[in-house]
Amino acid sequence: MSRTARRPRPLALASAALALLTLTACGAAGSADATGTATGPVDGGTLTFALANDPISLNPQGGGSGNDAYYVNRQLVDSLVDQDPATGEIVPWLATDWEVSADSTTFTFTLRDGVTFSDGTAFTAASVRNTLDDVVAQGAKANWAVSYVAGYVGTEVRDAHTAVVTFDRPNIGFLQALAGPFLAPLADATLALPFEERATRIIGTGPFVLDSYAPDQEVVLTAREDYAWGSGLRENDAAPHLDGVVFRIVPEASVRTGALQSDQVDVIGGVPPTDQAHLEDAGFPLVLRANPGTTFGLQPYTEQPIVSEEPVRQAIGLALDRQELRDTVLTEDFAVSTSVLSSTTPTWVDLSAHLGHDLARAVDLLEGAGWVEGADGVRERDGERLRLTLAWQPNFVANQATVELVQQQLRAAGIEIELVSGTVPEVNEGEASGRYDLRFGNFSRSDGDVLRTQFHSELGRPYTAPDAELDALLAAQAAERDPAARAELLARAQEHILTRALYIPTFELTSILGTQQDVHGLSLGADSRLAPLTDAYVAGD
Repeated sequence: MSRTARRPRPLALASAALALLTLTACGAAGSADATGTATGPVDGGTLTFALANDPISLNPQGGGSGNDAYYVNRQLVDSLVDQDPATGEIVPWLATDWEVSADSTTFTFTLRDGVTFSDGTAFTAASVRNTLDDVVAQGAKANWAVSYVAGYVGTEVRDAHTAVVTFDRPNIGFLQALAGPFLAPLADATLALPFEERATRIIGTGPFVLDSYAPDQEVVLTAREDYAWGSGLRENDAAPHLDGVVFRIVPEASVRTGALQSDQVDVIGGVPPTDQAHLEDAGFPLVLRANPGTTFGLQPYTEQPIVSEEPVRQAIGLALDRQELRDTVLTEDFAVSTSVLSSTTPTWVDLSAHLGHDLARAVDLLEGAGWVEGADGVRERDGERLRLTLAWQPNFVANQATVELVQQQLRAAGIEIELVSGTVPEVNEGEASGRYDLRFGNFSRSDGDVLRTQFHSELGRPYTAPDAELDALLAAQAAERDPAARAELLARAQEHILTRALYIPTFELTSILGTQQDVHGLSLGADSRLAPLTDAYVAGD
């Protein structure tokens, strides 16, 4: 069977022109039923995927825009292991086997033979060593990866297919961290480049290669015909069915939805919550999965003068009406936070009793700390206004509406909020210079060790005061091999974070993709980010 190319129909754009793409005809690898709908994978063609944000950098180690960058770089790189979204089990990928020492400081990997980078060079144990050494050498530049290798001593190359990674402290979460793209092996040709130049020159072992990247316009990927080492979690662990993928940058949510409805694109990311029901009713399938990891929330920079005061942080939490936030901005597919971790994260515990809305109690705490109501309703103390700077980034479609409602809710308690936005790298730069009091965001990871990488004083945000008790709990869980004992330590850490208002949760994230009916094989991984597209195909026109 061959499928007819879809011809794009006109689409009015709100503020930017969306380049149109016509899919090429493709031959069928599977059969078709009487209606013409494919009953098996169809080989060929190009998938067009509309992203909400420019990736900025395709480097999996750091510097990109968050989920939209992960969606792309996941197609370029493979990982040593994978994680089953249904069970949380760590399964082989580029590593066929591994052993972990009793003290969780040494990890010995047996590597798959016959794997190559897209430049034709062989993937070996030296590739693992060179990549991990490079992450440590890059330091803060590798902001997505470096926290996972705290205490890294080095990697011994025993032979071409045996790598022994050693840490100077227990790091039981390292194995799970390897399942993401952040520590994916990169070719020596990429590692030889200055970090900034890698943004558009990533060479990995993944199923696709980078053809071109036009910032703020599109990223074009081409399938590798020689790919033969996909994760066992994919139905197709060989070369992709698709010939290629085009990621179009379409910032306006309404334009992305319109592009899907008018057949301009095959898939859209960042489906607006307000459009979910409409798309489903119109017959556009949605692919959605609740994200594990930290929930969306406000992280105070506790070395900053005002938010260094625990009563102020507690008052912020009490002044927030999380139910109103969820019901106003989102849909029921997004859960109200019940802890610092989302309810889909292993080791989550329900601490919703610590997350109530009590405006009167918030006011009492502020007044007890000397913050009295000023003439315009904003609280003051010793001539200083209770004014805080909150940073956020537009990498989730509902972020702006959320922080604007947070601003209103806190104003009712007499707290004035200045909102500052920018891309993820821009906000990171402002964070490093100490410009903010609070930051709104989340981090998706399917392991409770996300608390260590986000909140330990050696690994977490700058301008955050050390907390010896929390550091001890997070270090202890990283050394604990017994699952029940580790869960107890992480439960105590969650409660400590909430009682001291070191993080102020709002709601849980759910990742939502909208698709055409003829798109098949898309899935979200254990971290609720786009999985490798080896299973994806387009069929059924």
